[in-house]
Amino acid sequence: MKIILAQPRGFCAGVVRAVETVEQALELYGAPVYVRHEIVHNQHVVDSLRRKGALFVEELDEVPANALVIFSAHGVARVVEDQARQRHLRVLDATCPLVSKVHNQGRQYAARGYRLILIGEPGHPEVLGTLGQIPAQVTVLLTVAQVEALEFAADTPLAYITQTTLSVDDTRQVVAALRRRYPQIVGPDTRDICYAVQNRQVAVRALSACVDLVLVVGSQKSANSVTLRDIAGESGIPSYLIADGRALRREWFDQRPTVGITAGASTPESMIDDVLAALARIAPLDITSLPGPEEQVQFRLPAGLIARQ
Repeated sequence: MKIILAQPRGFCAGVVRAVETVEQALELYGAPVYVRHEIVHNQHVVDSLRRKGALFVEELDEVPANALVIFSAHGVARVVEDQARQRHLRVLDATCPLVSKVHNQGRQYAARGYRLILIGEPGHPEVLGTLGQIPAQVTVLLTVAQVEALEFAADTPLAYITQTTLSVDDTRQVVAALRRRYPQIVGPDTRDICYAVQNRQVAVRALSACVDLVLVVGSQKSANSVTLRDIAGESGIPSYLIADGRALRREWFDQRPTVGITAGASTPESMIDDVLAALARIAPLDITSLPGPEEQVQFRLPAGLIARQ
């Protein structure tokens, strides 16, 4: 069976930073370390950290007073930050810097008097955190149809910001619809969507052009992983989002297709290796990689941690 790996794939710099934050906190301060929400949307990563002594909670009232708590890569609302201070919790903020950039953009637009639109998935942890970071009313939408249903007056000063993990193409269509309805609207270029998300979307398009089937390794809860699966499916070939090798179905490979493999930004390389091992039990593998950019981005760890030497 011929296997072609996408490049880049898997962990991005924001996820690396978040996971290292938990690991180093455990090394420096000892267990338990509390983490509000799953640090990233990948069960294997969460389970691995749990075995090392991380305790995952949904709300801060589950954290003992004066304990150490880590905020996930998705970011949190200001009310959560305030609650942590009131309960005298020691906080390490693992919010991805690119998510923090969106928070800053939103606050700046609000301070300048714009009505804000957030292009994102309602209920997603990143969207909830962003809404809670902006001291103004924000309209959340995700589709062109929702743009057409907006009731802002034509001359309303409007600005938009975006969730970092969306499909670049879908977001570009929504922005274009906003500009058609409200030519005065301002906002960041869609290139401001997370560099890692963009790179992985470009890579899966290239991959889909030269394989018969695409496997995306990632969580069903991971927005960027779901998007990769959808993009591959748009090419007209079978595409499957799987958590690990156990999710494979032998009948997918009866015709010995050329299989493309990529992974969401919160998926560790070990899970790709797990999928390859499962495929190798079906047939001998011939593995190659597509050319693609080597990501060199690194984010500094939160204050309060000593970086590994």
